[in-house]
Amino acid sequence: MIKRTLFFANPAYLSTKNEQLVVKFPDNEKEEKAVAIEDLGYVVLENPQITITNGLLMKLVQNKTAVITCDKQHLPCSLLQPLVGHTEQTERMRHQLNASIPLKKNLWQQTIAAKIYNQAIHLETRGYNGLKLRNWSNTVKSGDTGNLEAIAAAYYFQNLFSEVETFSRNQKGTAPNNLLNYGYAILRAIVARALVSSGMLPSVGIFHRNKYNAFCLADDIMEPYRIYVDAIVYEIVATGCDISVLSQNLKSKLLSIPTLNVYIDGKWSPLMNAVSRTTSSLYDCFQGMSRKILYPEYCIRQILK
Repeated sequence: MIKRTLFFANPAYLSTKNEQLVVKFPDNEKEEKAVAIEDLGYVVLENPQITITNGLLMKLVQNKTAVITCDKQHLPCSLLQPLVGHTEQTERMRHQLNASIPLKKNLWQQTIAAKIYNQAIHLETRGYNGLKLRNWSNTVKSGDTGNLEAIAAAYYFQNLFSEVETFSRNQKGTAPNNLLNYGYAILRAIVARALVSSGMLPSVGIFHRNKYNAFCLADDIMEPYRIYVDAIVYEIVATGCDISVLSQNLKSKLLSIPTLNVYIDGKWSPLMNAVSRTTSSLYDCFQGMSRKILYPEYCIRQILK
């Protein structure tokens, strides 16, 4: 089932009644609205004047809805997660924590190979040469000891946004870095939600291990999925619209990420469902039932229209 994403950019009072999320606006400027909580996958709270009841938060968490709050720069800064995401959570976390170093190095190798391959296909769909990236994707070593991820990323972004003057991929850099940052933050929340639902700890990664990062595993697993954010941002830039400021219209395009159609394991699936398949296959690897993570394969059909 495809879950809905709700984005609140204006002041609002959010509560619950009859298993629905009820939206009331100040001074009765707009008509009261209600949405079934079971249909919600993500709720993004941007405006600092939004009030939300504890009863609604409880129901959203029980429904495994990701509640995302934003900072003063309007970028996602926090994610509300349930304490219990899976009935076998303790057992699953034990397998995750006991994963061997060779296994984690192999999983990271698969992850980076999939990421670089998707970057190659994306470049080719835009008319650029992806042969170098294809070759790199086939030569990633265990644990990516050659740091091909960084080498490939520099080459990829240099070509993808070659027509954007002075562009370089940097979180604090010029546009379209602002669009990429916002899209990646949404993607990170999608992956974190799926990891919790699969009974794993988003903070314990297979490669990322910064002690100040609460989403190390989410940052690991989202790597091959970044391409879908890149594709949306590329299409936005190609329209020639003003991208210096993250307008509500631009955000609405990026908030379509969870429902993008992606190709995984021979089938088309909404991205949010594909991520759940990826996290489920990751647990199978931790448990010893498999040695392969399922990742999506970028296809030309996925270019945003």
